[in-house]
Amino acid sequence: MAQAISARGKFAARLARHSTGIIASVLFVAPIVWTALSAFKPAAEARLPPLPPWPTTGFSLENYATLNSFGDGLWASAQNSIYVSVMTVLLSVIVSVLAGYGFSRFRFPFKDLFFVLILSTIMIPFQSILTPIFLVLTKLGLHNTLTGLVGVYVTLQLPFSIFMMRNAFDAVPREIEEAARMDGAGNATMLLKVMLPLVWPGVVTIALFAFLGAWNEFLAALVLMTDQSKFTLPVMMTALQSGRFGAIDWGAVQAGVTVMMVPCLILFLALQRFYIRGLMAGAVK
Repeated sequence: MAQAISARGKFAARLARHSTGIIASVLFVAPIVWTALSAFKPAAEARLPPLPPWPTTGFSLENYATLNSFGDGLWASAQNSIYVSVMTVLLSVIVSVLAGYGFSRFRFPFKDLFFVLILSTIMIPFQSILTPIFLVLTKLGLHNTLTGLVGVYVTLQLPFSIFMMRNAFDAVPREIEEAARMDGAGNATMLLKVMLPLVWPGVVTIALFAFLGAWNEFLAALVLMTDQSKFTLPVMMTALQSGRFGAIDWGAVQAGVTVMMVPCLILFLALQRFYIRGLMAGAVK
């Protein structure tokens, strides 16, 4: 009798967990599916009330054609976003790995003070320093350039990335490093061949954060980019949403949102196991 009650209790608990998971999944997935289906509505139907979310008069690529005809075209803005995002990821990973390894394994004067100063920059609202950034880039001749935009994004990503990588390196037992030293490994060999494979989840985590941050960032790109040919996708979407005479082409907006979602979803689903392990780096030693 007691075993039967225990079995029913376990079944009820398992059913509650699965039901909660399914409901939460539906709540998160529904807006994505809704947007993707709405993008295939004809332009006239997309202006109507949103229910039902799927096309009732047949699927159409009219919204994607409208999106591609805006400004210099969808591919031009996508190229700008891809360039900015990829360069942000590469520079953020390189600098944060080197800095995180240095803060974790080397001793130098004022190390803790420098680390605290780096972390303290996270507390500064980006909007409050946007004007000085604009003036500095103008003095350097990087205003209205994708290179300048990359520099801004890397600067914003580094405090969090360095913090993550220092924790990831701290989680690696020092016995592994000592064994490699006894085998004659130098600093470069130690980092590239011994430590880097062990902190790979942390590297993937900061790379994902850097990509998502650069891919979706809007304010800096809006302020620093005045040439329409250098607009990234978020800025292009805002210009498209404004429309002519204040009218909003909801179908084209939904198509643009769908295009912007695809790379983020693919990267996250492909790298989620590294991402979760990277966020846990340093939590348990």
